[in-house]
Amino acid sequence: MKSTQMRLTKIPGLLALAALLVAPIAPAQQAAPAAQPAAAAKFLGAITSINGDTLTVKTAQGDSRQVQVPASAILKRIEPGQTNLTAAVDMQYTDLAVGDRVLVNLDPSSTAAVPAALRVVAIKAADVQKKQQEEAEAWQRGVGGLVKSVDASSGVIVVSTGAGPTAQKITVKTTPATILKRYAPGSVRFDEATVAPITAIQSGDQLRARGEKTADTLTADEIVSGGFRNISGTITSIDAANSALVVKDLVTKKQVTIHMGAETQMRRVPDRMAQFIAMRLKGQTGSGYGGGAYGGGAARPQSAAGGSNASGGAGAGSGSGAGNGSGGWQGGQRGAGGSAAGGAGGGTGDLSQALSRAPTIKLSDLQKGEAVMLVSTQGDSDVTAITVLAGVEPLLEAPASQDLLSNWSMGSSAPEAAQ
Repeated sequence: MKSTQMRLTKIPGLLALAALLVAPIAPAQQAAPAAQPAAAAKFLGAITSINGDTLTVKTAQGDSRQVQVPASAILKRIEPGQTNLTAAVDMQYTDLAVGDRVLVNLDPSSTAAVPAALRVVAIKAADVQKKQQEEAEAWQRGVGGLVKSVDASSGVIVVSTGAGPTAQKITVKTTPATILKRYAPGSVRFDEATVAPITAIQSGDQLRARGEKTADTLTADEIVSGGFRNISGTITSIDAANSALVVKDLVTKKQVTIHMGAETQMRRVPDRMAQFIAMRLKGQTGSGYGGGAYGGGAARPQSAAGGSNASGGAGAGSGSGAGNGSGGWQGGQRGAGGSAAGGAGGGTGDLSQALSRAPTIKLSDLQKGEAVMLVSTQGDSDVTAITVLAGVEPLLEAPASQDLLSNWSMGSSAPEAAQ
């Protein structure tokens, strides 16, 4: 879990909990309507230090505020995602710790330089971490891929997962309780995704869903989708000063300016790995890449920390928050990697997991004339890269390579659902 500098918008249910700031104090402690004082000041933030009976809190706006917590203050503890005080439990001041998220109502009668708290509602950092882990595992058990069809009237979405001989279709069923979110334009940050109707989902979109899965059907608890562009081409120029490169799209034959953002992922596929993946995409068999990384092991769900990979071999990546690491889905937050049985000689190893273990690179590692595959924001001639892969010449010979990249990009870029 991240430190107290973690953006508050990433904490599960924390924004909804802001409503608690305007929730009334217990009736016995409210003044009569005629004598009710002015509304108390309130703020939301994370505890950065505790000194005696004084808390220092970094607010959602980035300010540091101090508040004194007298013995008369009401202290409540709630679980992440809880939106009211119905199930809140009493807590002691000594139970508070650095990293805990707090909602503070200030005592309007306090005149001291450091104001006194009337009420403190806390979400324990350990509870947030547990919630993150649970959500990460839920996304890992979900499905992700390209949308093939959407039936808004029945709430059924058909998704294609995998690539080449491992491709399959999964039916995703939605219910009135399903949470439907869509990435903001130019973003794959789960915390920036907004609620959108099923009619916003289009054929060709990338989609990730979590819920109860049986055979080739998943009943979704939550879905996040977005429209992105896949580009394969050769680099015609590199502008290091502006963190951009120009690529000639092999499909449209047009020049496209690719901007590298702060969250752009760049990886280079080693030759042996690229050759192995290309063979699999063509339906050929061969020895597993990486000395057994795809060798015959039973399926193992990938941990949120990116530890053991889902193809039977030891994963090399590390992650943060909701599975934000190699082989996982950053999902949101950030939060879900696939699981598949290994076995390069005829198994159904998830090839996208191999790409997630490819070494990271920088813009300076690319060269003019080199072939790249990438996923970007929408646009005709000017886009921002989400994922860039170099060392892909063998992959471009396989017709299913675009499906591979489409599925992998969502599998390694977000959601940060649990962060």
